[in-house]
Amino acid sequence: MNTAWKLRIIMKERGMTLTELAKRLGISLSTLSDKFRRDNFNERDLRKIADVLNCDVEIVFSFRDSDSKI
Repeated sequence: MNTAWKLRIIMKERGMTLTELAKRLGISLSTLSDKFRRDNFNERDLRKIADVLNCDVEIVFSFRDSDSKI
């Protein structure tokens, strides 16, 4: 499941449209739509979006050759 899909699920749960999210983020709908279409979010984007959606973001790096995570 890609990031855009996960965000859409959260938005649906919160009853928020892409238009409303863009407005709350202070960016244009076309800019946000492009990010969703390309599934192109940087960490800063995700943290801002999560804040608006009242969520936390956890970014974890997992070693492929062990069970270690950072």
